[in-house]
Amino acid sequence: MARKSFNVFSLSFLDVMACGLGATILFLMIISAQVRLKAERASEDLLAEAGSMEQQVQDARSNLARLQASPVPSPEQAAAQIERLRQQIADMRAKVAEQSGDSLAEKESPEQLRADIQRLEEGLSRLGASQQESGSGSRVRSFTGDGNRQYLTGMQMGGKRVVILVDASASMLAGTYVNVVRYRAMPDARKLTAPKWRKVVAAVDWLSTQIEPGSRFQIYVFNEQARSVVAGSDGTWLEAGAAGTLEQAVKALRSVVPEKGTSLGNAFSALQQLKPAPDNIYLLTDGLPTQGKQAPGGVTQVKPAQRATFFNQAVRELPGRAPVNVLLYPMDGDPDAAGFFWRLAIATKGSFLTPSRDWP
Repeated sequence: MARKSFNVFSLSFLDVMACGLGATILFLMIISAQVRLKAERASEDLLAEAGSMEQQVQDARSNLARLQASPVPSPEQAAAQIERLRQQIADMRAKVAEQSGDSLAEKESPEQLRADIQRLEEGLSRLGASQQESGSGSRVRSFTGDGNRQYLTGMQMGGKRVVILVDASASMLAGTYVNVVRYRAMPDARKLTAPKWRKVVAAVDWLSTQIEPGSRFQIYVFNEQARSVVAGSDGTWLEAGAAGTLEQAVKALRSVVPEKGTSLGNAFSALQQLKPAPDNIYLLTDGLPTQGKQAPGGVTQVKPAQRATFFNQAVRELPGRAPVNVLLYPMDGDPDAAGFFWRLAIATKGSFLTPSRDWP
């Protein structure tokens, strides 16, 4: 019986080769997907690290400014310190008079006391001068942060008609969308204690202490609409020197619960009702607006291009030529906000900053 000839390129061999080739291609596709996923994760980690380093640089700059700035005592502290120095000088002068004599010891003691008196008088003069230059005695309100800090580097303070415009949308509850969703499901009492919102309220508290007597002011909050925190005062100026007016406004802000979306256009439009127009605006927000003057119907997610359009529309509603000083509390996932608000501050001759974690 003749042997069957062996064919290397039989159908079975081709099947095996085809299966091997398919397995190789599938393996390469899996590796490619994993490489892309790891690259994206590495990019996210690098961005997060860069953001962290940038925040550390800002914190270092703030701490440097705090160390370079000489602390200014409150009026009560300065008055008490001046009185203590005066009492010490009077006591030392009395000792000089008692110890006047002819011996060497008696001569050295009065000379030493006279030198001490001179140093105390110089210190008293410097303290009085710093008290006059600071003008802290003329403030309507006072605020003491951690470490008795009273600084805000680079921001233009003052003005005769001052508006503090506070974003009170739901995103002001937290710095990430995940935590915002968590806080939105909580009771209002818990929302008021959200760390990000408490920082914003504390910043407004500090800003209110910089409003000088004789100036007029307003504190507006906005989400989808805008209103004054003082009921019934929309469109009118409040007197900073009036008894308890600033206290009432700040107290009312503490009871505002952040909610809903963000319409910067409606916020700027509300300022047009103030006559005369404001000459200084402080804007505290965390990102680009999520809607125009009207809420977009049936839209669950607003794209970055749409938010930029809403921002540009809102800028056209700004009243007068007042500088806009922006305090930005960055929101995760909104990287374009810093650039837009920085350009707004520059265009209006205002200032832009992101507060450090420990301010105010």
